[in-house]
Amino acid sequence: MVTLLCIGLYWLNLADSLAYRRVEIGEGEYWRLLSGNLLHTNAWHLLMNLAGLWVIVLLHHTHYRLLLFTSLFVLCCLLQGIGLYLFYPGLIGYVGLSGMLHGLFTYGAIKDITTGLKSGYLLLVGVIIKVSYEQVYGASQEVTEMIGARVATEAHLVGVISGIIVFLMLYAISALRRQGADKPVDK
Repeated sequence: MVTLLCIGLYWLNLADSLAYRRVEIGEGEYWRLLSGNLLHTNAWHLLMNLAGLWVIVLLHHTHYRLLLFTSLFVLCCLLQGIGLYLFYPGLIGYVGLSGMLHGLFTYGAIKDITTGLKSGYLLLVGVIIKVSYEQVYGASQEVTEMIGARVATEAHLVGVISGIIVFLMLYAISALRRQGADKPVDK
């Protein structure tokens, strides 16, 4: 579904109406916080992001059901947009799934850890090292040239943080539900 949506939006060329653009968001076009994640600069950018999405889904498919995946996707996109808006005022425009993908990957790695998969630690440390490296040295020149735009490495950082926040939110909700289920019912 996400794949078809991203491909459709790419071919419809709706960037003017949907791209993350700071000025327009400030003027009340809040949908751009979410929809900017679904747009791409060119076909290579779209293909790279969709390949990343499918790798992450295949890697962590055991953690997802349709409703949960949809919720994770929307929450990661929304937190991504809000995080960029609040903490990176110099970022005027943004398109792409990469920030959300970093959030989804981080969520999956933490979920792996909580279900006893030791590989989750490696995945989590790996994404933290990658994003830390990008914050210091930036993205590779090859990727920048391929997508025809500057790689918004700040989106990757916001994505990782968003993935952690989403995990903690869902964990807290689950814990509260379990706590409520364990209480005796008064008659």
